[in-house]
Amino acid sequence: MALPRTIALIGKYHSPEIAESLRSLGQYLSERGVSVLVEADTAANVGESRWMTGDFQFIGAHADLAIVLGGDGTMLNAARHLARYKVPLVGVNQGRLGFMTDIARCDMLSCMEDLLDGRFVPEERLILDAEVIRDGKEVCANQALNDVVMDKGAIGRMIEFELFIDGEFIYNLRADGLIISTPTGSTAYALSANGPILHPTLGGIALVPLCPHSLTNRPITVSDRCEIELRVIQSADARVHFDGQVAFDIRPDDCVRMRRSAYNVCFLHPPGYSYFAMLRQKLHWSKRPKGP
Repeated sequence: MALPRTIALIGKYHSPEIAESLRSLGQYLSERGVSVLVEADTAANVGESRWMTGDFQFIGAHADLAIVLGGDGTMLNAARHLARYKVPLVGVNQGRLGFMTDIARCDMLSCMEDLLDGRFVPEERLILDAEVIRDGKEVCANQALNDVVMDKGAIGRMIEFELFIDGEFIYNLRADGLIISTPTGSTAYALSANGPILHPTLGGIALVPLCPHSLTNRPITVSDRCEIELRVIQSADARVHFDGQVAFDIRPDDCVRMRRSAYNVCFLHPPGYSYFAMLRQKLHWSKRPKGP
């Protein structure tokens, strides 16, 4: 990867800690001769006007990489906007878990030398393209880095739908919903629904039922080359969610179709990063029990 000359800063809105970190990081990068570009809404919310500002399209056209300050939610939003522009992403964790934002706030500046010298390691992550078809027409389209979730909505009644993979009927399911998860999203909502953990480089998509009416409906993993289709049979208030941040109401006879996007998201990790070490830390694997 070429050494970065212009770096965009994207932060979680309405957070005093983000404002402090962003100013500190922007000042450091400027002193190293890097052009700093701050995402427009971030700049407005932190009250920063020293550097260039622009929307995600402007960042996609001008930035060599983007540093995201916040939690995984902030990273998900940035990734969906920037995937088509192939802007690599670096995550500084200002949240709680931070499966995708792997640089601790306290280590932020000490990691920048490795970043600016090109020692960060790239990792490609797949994302999903999804569309809702109603009466033969597309009524909604979006992308998801973590997952696409179809659920029963607020009323609380189960929904019923059919699952097809590459046009082949798989099963009819009555449940609270279904999670269609990428490997990145396998440690998010899918994990809490007893789905499998998929290594980020694995070319697979996990289908995880939410409270299925039949106990024989178990999570399965399919190839990322598959086209997945959900055909809604019965629902009262069903919705489809993209990364838990964008939602769309769906009706009986709607179809939700998903496939791997032509674009990937590129994460840049600091030297020494280990996915399994991150899992041990975040999920408390091998943690010794506390004494009495």
